[in-house]
Amino acid sequence: MNALTTTARQLLAALDLTSLNDGDTPATVAALCQRAQSPFGPVAAVCVWPRFVAQARASLPADIRVAAVANFPDGALDVARALDDIAAIAQAGAQEIDVVLPYRALVAGQVQEVGEFLAEVRHASQPLTLKVIIESGELGSEALIRRATQLSLNAGADFVKTSTGKTPVSATPQAARAMLDEIAISGLGNAGFKASGGIRTVAQGQVYIDLLTERLGADALPRLRIGASSLLDDIEAVLGGTARATHAQGY
Repeated sequence: MNALTTTARQLLAALDLTSLNDGDTPATVAALCQRAQSPFGPVAAVCVWPRFVAQARASLPADIRVAAVANFPDGALDVARALDDIAAIAQAGAQEIDVVLPYRALVAGQVQEVGEFLAEVRHASQPLTLKVIIESGELGSEALIRRATQLSLNAGADFVKTSTGKTPVSATPQAARAMLDEIAISGLGNAGFKASGGIRTVAQGQVYIDLLTERLGADALPRLRIGASSLLDDIEAVLGGTARATHAQGY
């Protein structure tokens, strides 16, 4: 097995196959769930709007988890709204919740309020897997990216996630490095990292595998998730032997 194939298999196992478009329909979700059951193996999870959770759960085998978004995509400092989202997601049968941290409030200096929001969200979401989206591209500085990561981990997040994919800047290696540093510093050996937005090729995904293993160790690979919609196409091209040689040269 060559290095590109190994990377493709690692990314497939870490993939949250995602559709969060305004025009999504039951047909969109049915197609997504079918795609998630790749001939090369299952993805980690399917991520959808809360209204599609029950459909996704009924359509997928037990080894593919269902995730849904809360407080998405704007990240309002609105605990009641977030808790309503979480209750609906849990009742519909999801295993994972991706909630948006109130990043504008954090930028405005409302650190205590953001921490209290996250504590409420963590309490309400138990025992589901909680991924906190810090919207790193909107925070404006490495210091705020680190602070958002710290607040998420302190509240008990299972994963800290870069982005909603709905802003001009999504996942970047620079943000990932800062977030992974904070996970390492925290000493929380079960906390994970999710890169989301703009990752379309195996070569791009390799960057995040490398960063995670560099910061957290090779045994931390199960703590990696990649949120993407089109990455699966390139994974399957690599595993099916049809990928162009240029994939091995980066992007």
